Amino acid sequence: MPPPEPLDARPKRYPAPEFPPRKIAAFARTPPAIFPPILGLLGLAVALRLALDRLGLDRGAGDLLAGVAVALWAFAAVAYGAKVVRRPAVVIEDLRVLPGRSGLAALTMGGMVAATLVAAYATGPALTLLALALAGHAVLAILLIRLLLTLPPPGREVNPTWHLSFVGFILAAPAAHALGWDGVATGLFWVTLPIAVLIWTLSALQFIRSVPPPPLRPLLAIHVAPAAVLGTVAMLLGRADLATPLVLLAGVYTAALAVSARWVTVAGVSPLWGAFTFPLAALATAVLLQGGWLWGGLGLTAVGLVAIPAILWWVLKRWPGGKLAAVTNAAEA
Repeated sequence: MPPPEPLDARPKRYPAPEFPPRKIAAFARTPPAIFPPILGLLGLAVALRLALDRLGLDRGAGDLLAGVAVALWAFAAVAYGAKVVRRPAVVIEDLRVLPGRSGLAALTMGGMVAATLVAAYATGPALTLLALALAGHAVLAILLIRLLLTLPPPGREVNPTWHLSFVGFILAAPAAHALGWDGVATGLFWVTLPIAVLIWTLSALQFIRSVPPPPLRPLLAIHVAPAAVLGTVAMLLGRADLATPLVLLAGVYTAALAVSARWVTVAGVSPLWGAFTFPLAALATAVLLQGGWLWGGLGLTAVGLVAIPAILWWVLKRWPGGKLAAVTNAAEA
C-alpha cells in the first residue's frame, strides 16, 4: 500500500472580509425580473378599460389602474437606467441569463403598452415613448443576436423568451393604431407574424426532443402572448378573418397550460411566474375584442385582476435587499 499523501497544514486562503461592508450603490443591482409582471399590470389596465367600455360602465377604475401601472413602469425603467449609466456592460451580462433576457425585453415592451395607454390623453408624449421603446427593443434584439452567435450550441437553443425579443415589436402596433398610423401597425403585424410562427414551430420540435426542466416551465406561458397580441392587432385593423384563428390558437394553448398547471408549476413559486401575467392580460384583451365572446373576456379579466397583482407583489417585495437580484443572477453595476 502506498504511503498516504502528506496533509497540507496551511489553512485555506479566503479573501479578507470588507470592513465596513461594501455598500451597493442605489439601483446598482436592479433585477430585470421586475419587468414581466409590470408588463402584465400594464396589459391588465388595457383589458380593464376595454371591459368597462364593453359593459357600458365608467372607465375611471381602468384609468386609475393605467396611471398606477405607467408610473410603476416609469420608476422601474429609471431604476434600471441608473444601473446602465453606472456600467453599460451590465446589459450584456443580464442578457446571458433567461430572467434577464425576458426582463429586458419586457422593459421595452412595457414602454410600448404605456404609449398605448398614454395615447388617449397626450399624443406627443405617447409618440415619443413609442419611438424610444421601439428603438430600445431593436437595440436589445441586436445585442441578443450578437450574444447568441458567441454562445455554444446549447446556449443558442430556441426558448419562449425569443418571442419577447423578436416578436415583441408587435406590442407597438396598438399604440400606432391609436395614433392613427395603421400603416405602421400593418407592417409590424406582417413582419412579426412569420417570426412567431417560426418560433412556435422550432419550440414544438424542441419540446418533442426534450422536456424543459421544472424551473423553466412557467416560461411556456409566453407562447400565448404572440397569438393573443397578433389577434388583437388583426382585429384593430379590421381583419377578423386573421384575428379569430389567432385568438383561438391562444385559447387552445392556454387551455393546455391550465390542464397541465400542476406540471408547469411543480417547481413552486418563482420570479419566472411573471411569465404568466402578460399573456393572461393579452388574451383577455384579445377575447374582449371578439364579437360574442364578452363573458369569456370578462372572466379572463377577472382572473387577471386577482392573479396579476398577486404575482407582481410577490416579485416586487423581493426587490429591496437584493434577494430578487441574487435569485435571478442579475448583474451588478
